[in-house]
Amino acid sequence: MLLIDEVNELIPGQRITATFWVDPAREIFKGHCPGAPVLPGVYTMEATAQATDLVLMTKPAYADKVPLFLGINNVKFRKKILPGDTLEIHAELLSERAKKAIATCKCAVYTAGDLAAETGVTIAMR
Repeated sequence: MLLIDEVNELIPGQRITATFWVDPAREIFKGHCPGAPVLPGVYTMEATAQATDLVLMTKPAYADKVPLFLGINNVKFRKKILPGDTLEIHAELLSERAKKAIATCKCAVYTAGDLAAETGVTIAMR
């Protein structure tokens, strides 16, 4: 499930800004909050993980590696994400343990200029 439509800015190995349009026709909206659909938080977190993958996969040291999700921390949901919204996803390298090929990005998700969610995403490159 790809949750990034476009990369708007990328500084390899450092940060990314990407977008994802929340298609109202997605199957998830048929059962998630019927009558008042909202994007499940797990989708938002997956979008931040995918952005983090792209930041790390652009580092030469990880060129032949596969990103593996290790976890998220300090998750805060600030605003509901609705069908038809466009997410602006920011991920910036926060810390890295190069010898173990583990890194964490600080991530923020915006809709219509408002902060909708923030988290830290940790990935291992194998």
